[in-house]
Amino acid sequence: MTAISTAHAALTTLASEGGEHTDTHPSISPFMTGGAALVILFLLLWITTRFNRDR
Repeated sequence: MTAISTAHAALTTLASEGGEHTDTHPSISPFMTGGAALVILFLLLWITTRFNRDR
């Protein structure tokens, strides 16, 4: 076997067994994380527009 086909077989096996393990903590809500990121980005946008009043 070549190195590419061996790597492909190993990745296929790893992907098929990957459904059992999750890295997310159950108390972390994706909606809260996304909402907080959106608020922070809007705050940074507002700060940026306050510094560029002359343009």
